[in-house]
Amino acid sequence: MRMAFYGSSLLSSYWNGAATYYRGLLKALAERGYHITFYEPDVYDRQRNRDIEPPDWCSVVVYEATPQGLVGVARQAAEADIVVKASGVGYEDEALLLEVLRHARPDALTVFWDVDAPATLAQLRQEPHHPLRRVLKDIGVVLTYGGGDPVVRGYREMGAAECIPIYNALDPATHHPVLADERFSADLGFLGNRLPDREARVEAFFLEPAARLPDHRFLIGGSGWDEKPMPSNVLQIGHVGTRDHNAFNAGPRAVLNISRDSMASNGFSPATRVFEAAGAGACIVTDLWPGIERFLKPGEEILVARDGRDVAEIVQSLTPGRAREIGDAARRRVLAGHTYAHRAVEADRVLRRLAVRPLAEVAR
Repeated sequence: MRMAFYGSSLLSSYWNGAATYYRGLLKALAERGYHITFYEPDVYDRQRNRDIEPPDWCSVVVYEATPQGLVGVARQAAEADIVVKASGVGYEDEALLLEVLRHARPDALTVFWDVDAPATLAQLRQEPHHPLRRVLKDIGVVLTYGGGDPVVRGYREMGAAECIPIYNALDPATHHPVLADERFSADLGFLGNRLPDREARVEAFFLEPAARLPDHRFLIGGSGWDEKPMPSNVLQIGHVGTRDHNAFNAGPRAVLNISRDSMASNGFSPATRVFEAAGAGACIVTDLWPGIERFLKPGEEILVARDGRDVAEIVQSLTPGRAREIGDAARRRVLAGHTYAHRAVEADRVLRRLAVRPLAEVAR
């Protein structure tokens, strides 16, 4: 089947945390026979900060972030059997959604793929006339990369015909153990961009523990932290491309996952970095959120912190041997049940089941 996928970026992870998810899942779907074209706008200097060149398993169309560029790629939706509009594309998202739906064939399956579902639902509840809310009933299915039952219920209440989570996962060919790199040596590392709905939690779960433990080394990677005041024992290294993610995860004794506000309160939303780190055999420390045990077992495959004090206590007490045990256990768990090959089986089943519906409706 031919799929037109309109997303933020497949080629660049720069200010684009969804890149790993897109690459892993779409590559696995391509291996199952999908012919995918990914449409991404030239915004936020992403094309100047590419992590990869266009892969052989997917065609990539980079378009100008102009009204003409948007309409030009939206017209190409007419060539696809499955038309996907992802959230957070980064240029005129609402206009792109409406144009893509307008040009999709009547017999095509239309999909809204939400990579930030808790935040999207919060916005829709506040804006009853939002374009997505108006057209939700006309979209074949909503897929999300997390959120569990709360997100499913939320989208159904908004009028979605179906909502199905397809969670983040691991691509073992991309994220795997490597030798430790001194550039990333630390007692605790955190990788994540500076975002308004995460910054307070980074202060609480990362910067406050660093201030409590001046004799320990902390490492932070990601865009936007340059002007943020930090304790002297915190090393800022800026954007870390995906080619260095394995080395980043192998360097610190433990790596920290900090959820965005909406994902932490909603739960069932493991970030891509959780699976990346587990695939590299890292010892993961995460903030507390509902549903963790669905993916990794607390205390054995992941360490859970309720607040910054817990993080400081973990850093002080964690031995290299214990960290290796937890990291090895996490890697075994994700390889056994949380790879993109596993997720592609789920997504393929959903897409093929629903793709026949528009055909039947057109036939009538």
